[in-house]
Amino acid sequence: MDTDELRSRVEAFPRWHYHFDLGNGVGTAPYRSIGLNRQEQRRRYLIGALLDVTGGSLEGRRVLDLGCNSGYFSLAAIEAGADFVHGVDGRQLWIDQARLVFEARSIAPERYHFEVADIFRHDFTQRCDVVLCVGLMYHISKPMELFELFDRVGAETIVIDTEVTPSNDSVFRVNKVSTDNPMTAVDHGVTFYPSRQAVMDLAAEFGYKAVPLAPNMTNYEGMEHYRLKTRLGFICAKGEDTQRLSRLSVETRSPVTPAPVKFVHRLQAGILARAPRGRALARERRAERARREGINHQADQLKRDD
Repeated sequence: MDTDELRSRVEAFPRWHYHFDLGNGVGTAPYRSIGLNRQEQRRRYLIGALLDVTGGSLEGRRVLDLGCNSGYFSLAAIEAGADFVHGVDGRQLWIDQARLVFEARSIAPERYHFEVADIFRHDFTQRCDVVLCVGLMYHISKPMELFELFDRVGAETIVIDTEVTPSNDSVFRVNKVSTDNPMTAVDHGVTFYPSRQAVMDLAAEFGYKAVPLAPNMTNYEGMEHYRLKTRLGFICAKGEDTQRLSRLSVETRSPVTPAPVKFVHRLQAGILARAPRGRALARERRAERARREGINHQADQLKRDD
């Protein structure tokens, strides 16, 4: 297609989530100003880790991109040498954009396929080697079924990027969303945010070893939730790729930031004050503090008298 037609097709969409350079001065503009830094940092963080595990290339591998949006990470997989990419998303808007991007970038049609589908109802007949699950897990209400899907398509390596619940335990937090928002769930208004340990336990249930990735961002503009430990990437693997997991930089920070000692003491005092026995204890502590302060006051008075 010529440049004017390409520009017209790009501008016909109400919004773009990712920036793409489509050549001849035509590009897409993310709807958020922080989008460009965010996508570049995430690509290096996630795809970089994937390539560490797969030996530096995706050559000879088939990739399934779940919740593919406009195909940004699908394109990254193709550029990393993947033989074929199958992108699935629940919204037609994103699939239309992905098809346009791949057409404009002159990717051979036999190397990709994009389609609109509910991933939990779709019949995946083709096996794949790698699954990309980037920005999807916290938008669904069926985390166990998600890992069943990974296993069913035969994936040996999985990339997960998700919001996480700050907890040392294996838990999920219920989150309410609007299905009218094109950036959220497509089926239910209730989704589950996993804790770090929950992702690792789900992976282990299906024979995968999961590694939480230490954030390696060089610029945290638009990336604060990674720095604050409320979003995290994971590489899950089984088979030959498991041996290379040791190459990855593992997130070692505690999922929960310890509260300052003063805050803990104040919290404990507040809890005590709300219970009958607690109120009595609080009164006793106040009386003891007043007594000490009275003694100190008397001592100061004697010093002044001397």
